[in-house]
Amino acid sequence: MTQQFHAMALVVRDYDEAIAWYTTALRFDLLEDTPMGGGKRWVRVAPSGSRGACLLLARAVNEDQSSRVGNQAGGRVFLFLHTDDFERDHAHMAAHGVKFCEQPRHEQYGKVVVFEDLYGNRWDLIEPKS
Repeated sequence: MTQQFHAMALVVRDYDEAIAWYTTALRFDLLEDTPMGGGKRWVRVAPSGSRGACLLLARAVNEDQSSRVGNQAGGRVFLFLHTDDFERDHAHMAAHGVKFCEQPRHEQYGKVVVFEDLYGNRWDLIEPKS
């Protein structure tokens, strides 16, 4: 049997603002935007050229879900974006207003910096050591 992780739901406030931010600030590809009726959409984004898992942008539809927007992991980093060129992506993100929580640093596993998406979810941008 073969299995693979396909997608992870990320609760967002609004589909269009999330699509615009992820495709501009992070240069993700919009893989799918399918209307599901009643204002619901099936929206998937992924890093450009990625063949791995994607994010399913899920619009909050009630107060409980809305309270999770931007804090799905209780303030911890929970999304990890690997890059083959840290300086290129860090510069692009900075030019597009991405909020960095620290200065880039070197760890045993590579170069890393913590950043927040448009809602405040924390991510690591990592260029792994080769």
